[in-house]
Amino acid sequence: MNGEIHEYNPSDNLQKTLTIHQMIGSIALCRNGNFIAAVKNGFGFIERNSGTVSIIANPEPGLPGNRFNDGKCDPKGRFWAGTMSHTDEPEKGSFYLLDLDLSVTKKIERVSISNGLAWSLDQKTFYYIDTPTFTVAAFDFDITDGLISKKRTAIRIPQQDGSPDGMTIDSQGMLWIAHWDGWQITRWNPQTGVKMLSIPLPVARVTSCCFGGDNFQDLYITSARTGLNEDQLKNQPLAGSLFVIRNIGYYGLPLFEFGS
Repeated sequence: MNGEIHEYNPSDNLQKTLTIHQMIGSIALCRNGNFIAAVKNGFGFIERNSGTVSIIANPEPGLPGNRFNDGKCDPKGRFWAGTMSHTDEPEKGSFYLLDLDLSVTKKIERVSISNGLAWSLDQKTFYYIDTPTFTVAAFDFDITDGLISKKRTAIRIPQQDGSPDGMTIDSQGMLWIAHWDGWQITRWNPQTGVKMLSIPLPVARVTSCCFGGDNFQDLYITSARTGLNEDQLKNQPLAGSLFVIRNIGYYGLPLFEFGS
């Protein structure tokens, strides 16, 4: 929300902040080392050293009440990201694909809070979270042209677990889900819909997760403090922090980068 990209290097504990002066929904690395991003004004490239934003396209110029949220690159190097209403109005957002030729295609309509996404290990299934549905949807995925089809429900999240937010996948094909107002990260089998693991955290609004470290054995977890009142912040002073669980016992995979 502050328009800042934080970069942290765990090997030497160095941290730097890049300010781009507009809200950022999500970023991914480009193969040239810069960022592809979904920002307030649309899809754009961000120069990693200067923070200069070069807008590619704004797929929603007539919807100033919307903003981009989560996004990620697919196995072919295309960038996917979805929108949502600033005020959480239901079904006001959409989900888009930014292709390698920089064309934009709308993939899903009537999205409420576009959130976590991941691709199966065989790259034939796409997983997607629209938070208020409390489900992880699965689609057939055609890696050649980026088509998604045959939507079904892979996982149903009990409401007492907290709202499903960001998501990643591990080397066994299991999905890790962050839970907004759920105080936890969970691990699920998308083939059976069974929850396999829950890890409690000292903050309520857990927002996303990804694997890092030399062997992708460290789980990095983001959280939010937005919307919490003074009493709530006293009970969770670490709200808004980045956490890491080192050597979690599972392996992640390198994230895909933008570009051919």
